[in-house]
Amino acid sequence: MPTRPPLAGVRVVEASMLGPAAITTALADLGADVIKVEPPKGDYVRSMTWPIIEGTSLLHLHVNRGKRSITLDLRTDEGRAVFEDLARDADVVIEAMRPGALARRGLGFDQLRAINPALVFCTISGYGMTGPYADLPSHGIAYDTWAGIVDPAVDDEGFTYIPEHVSLGINVGPVIGAVGVLAAVIRARETGEGCALDVAQSDAAAYTDWYRSESWLAYERPESEVTGNAADDYERRAPGTAGMREGVRYQIYAAMDGHVLFMASEQAFWRNFCEGVGRLDLFERWPGSTYADHARGNRELQAELRDIFATRTCEQWLTFAGEVDTPIAPVNTPRTVVHDPQFQDRLPLLPHQQHGADMLPFPVRFIGEQIPPPAKAPEIGQHTDEVLAGLGYDEDRRQALRATGALG
Repeated sequence: MPTRPPLAGVRVVEASMLGPAAITTALADLGADVIKVEPPKGDYVRSMTWPIIEGTSLLHLHVNRGKRSITLDLRTDEGRAVFEDLARDADVVIEAMRPGALARRGLGFDQLRAINPALVFCTISGYGMTGPYADLPSHGIAYDTWAGIVDPAVDDEGFTYIPEHVSLGINVGPVIGAVGVLAAVIRARETGEGCALDVAQSDAAAYTDWYRSESWLAYERPESEVTGNAADDYERRAPGTAGMREGVRYQIYAAMDGHVLFMASEQAFWRNFCEGVGRLDLFERWPGSTYADHARGNRELQAELRDIFATRTCEQWLTFAGEVDTPIAPVNTPRTVVHDPQFQDRLPLLPHQQHGADMLPFPVRFIGEQIPPPAKAPEIGQHTDEVLAGLGYDEDRRQALRATGALG
């Protein structure tokens, strides 16, 4: 049943360029009124990256969905005055560009706080507001290479290239930023005092990859203090998934029509598997430890499992996993995952007919409720008159603003 969106009544004024605008995508998905303030020529995100769908980038269609757009020339006194009026009753102002861009226009946190003491002001940028890299120009992959997430690849001719990977900084940074913004809004509504936030997408990339970085830090300590797992005779493994390469009971195997991930690291799951395939002899020969045993380096067992997994389809192995209670998962690609039945049950796509592109929805369900879907990403200045009217600007005043060039 339709319901009032959870963030209805939260107003966000966003001055953004390119991907960092994703900091408010989730907020808009959940019903916040996000007003995207654009320069007269608009945010050139509409032409960035690929694919371009009917003349507009998928990046814009996704990160700016559910928002309203108003054009303002913040180089003019009149444009700055409108921005101040927008901020006067807003919960949040987002500066999603190089830090200090709004302050250079006289619209920084200190200036806006004088107008609205409860305002939450958040700057999201590549490397943040401090540090030796703060002023470096950059794009999204830089935050992942900086964080040690991307290993350079080399082609057959000896040229290095960027390997395929999930971009963490530009995706996780905005989500972490949105959490911080909402925390600040809750406090501001209770206390009447706003605050300024500084979000760096590079920080978020490193934070997301905490397990590997913290493992290496732990390994800097003596082996008398930091060891590997008991199932590995306390030998230190490489951090994260790098330590999974020699795994056998936790490994990818080829099925008849694709691949599955086998994860019987617990002894109970391993026994269930062996009984289910009629090979209890494998369990009796290699029972392993009670927990976290991957049978590392056991090539003889790996060959047995390779032959066993080749006898069924992926769907048959998933059915088997449910029947005997042992963990086996599909191995999808970004292209095939959307056709997976679990995906289709949990993540019904926002259709291109309404949103310009087929897109994934916000991945949190409010049980028993149906949150209204976000609107299509706006055209440049699509809601200028609507937003100004909401501020109490009548037609004559709007026309006067246009005459000054404040609206472009």
